[in-house]
Amino acid sequence: MTNPQRTWGGRFEAGMDELTRDYTAGVDRDLYEHDIAGSVAHARMLGKAGIIPAEDAVAIVAGLAEVLADFRAQKVTWRPELEDIHTHVEALLREKIGDAAGRLHTARSRNDQVSLLNRLLVRQYCDEAIDAAADLIAVLADLGERHAADPMPGYTHVQRAQPITLGHHLLAYGEMLLRDRARFADCRRRLNVLPLGSGALAGSPYPLDREMVARELAFDGVSRNSLDATADRDFIAEFLAACAITQMHISRLAEEVVLWASAEFAFVKLPDAFATGSSMMPQKKNADVAELARGRTGRVYGELMNMLVNLKGQPLAYNRDLQEDKATVLNAAAVVLPTLRIFAAMVPALAFQLPRMRQAAGENFSLATDVADYLVKKGMPFRQAHEVVGGLVRACEQRGCELNALPFEAYAAASPLFERDILALDVDAALAARDIPGGTAPVRVRAAAAALRTALA
Repeated sequence: MTNPQRTWGGRFEAGMDELTRDYTAGVDRDLYEHDIAGSVAHARMLGKAGIIPAEDAVAIVAGLAEVLADFRAQKVTWRPELEDIHTHVEALLREKIGDAAGRLHTARSRNDQVSLLNRLLVRQYCDEAIDAAADLIAVLADLGERHAADPMPGYTHVQRAQPITLGHHLLAYGEMLLRDRARFADCRRRLNVLPLGSGALAGSPYPLDREMVARELAFDGVSRNSLDATADRDFIAEFLAACAITQMHISRLAEEVVLWASAEFAFVKLPDAFATGSSMMPQKKNADVAELARGRTGRVYGELMNMLVNLKGQPLAYNRDLQEDKATVLNAAAVVLPTLRIFAAMVPALAFQLPRMRQAAGENFSLATDVADYLVKKGMPFRQAHEVVGGLVRACEQRGCELNALPFEAYAAASPLFERDILALDVDAALAARDIPGGTAPVRVRAAAAALRTALA
């Protein structure tokens, strides 16, 4: 006896093994908003085009509104035999309006229905990521302006290199996230094409008004190829790639928060609201938010690789492998979106230890390049200046002092180009000297913060 609740049951005599039922179950039970929105637009178009009776279309739309209300009120009990959200909605609709519900699936396959659901879901997450990234970028722009003149060490190879400002450092992450935001926006633009009307793979023999459905669901246009529309998951791979790059950027910032909060750096004190303690050591305050953001990055990378490997061996058009697509989207979004939001709350609450950062900015011969530049401006080739200053650094190591504490006699012995003004070189002078677009001079950092805000507008 066939199971009338299965959309494909007419061909089958034997029942489905529960192992098969459970193994093939999807993860779309919470995606009723998107599924019902697509069904409402489809039903309205079917009625207007005369493909189904107008009164049935009206009943379907009204019944779907009731089904949606039941989902929102958590009155729906999930029934495993119904497989997925699409079948649940249709079965619940039949309970509301009777046989007219069977007309909803006219001129529609689950293949183009699933593709539509995926696009609506990813579009929603792109919008959320764009907004969440904007909030964090705005925080970084504000902090960049506030700390435009506050020195800190700049690093290469995790070794102190040259003085920069804290504002300049934080704005670097603002630029990264601005690119991330643009990637989500690009993904949204490319995915915003209606696949509904593609059928299972070959299109539809009905006179569908696909443009009407596209307008109702706020798509920019309709797909040009039914095979591509039902099998395409590029937009999911692109979304996952944007998620992976974004999470990587947050992980780099998280790593710095962890380092800066250590006693060895002592650049920042963690706010109680975004830290945890130790069950054994009373003195501990741990950067668990940052550590978890760093640790969860691998999960996002895994979802991207999962999707790419899934797609690489599939012939056209739809294959059941594609059922795995929604899990990758849901899992990646469940990491990236909360991470962006909590960092937008945590970063402005960090207590930067500005005196300590200023002190560190001038240590470990961080002004050596500025001393070499001093000689270059006097006419010495840079390679020769590099060697001269290297000798001065050795002299400092022997004396146990910094370059600006070295006696002028040592400078004069190294090169006759040195004058006593070399002793006035300090961190603030080194910062002010880098007054070019993109440089770390405070005036340029303030301009960069303003430009970042403008880019968000």
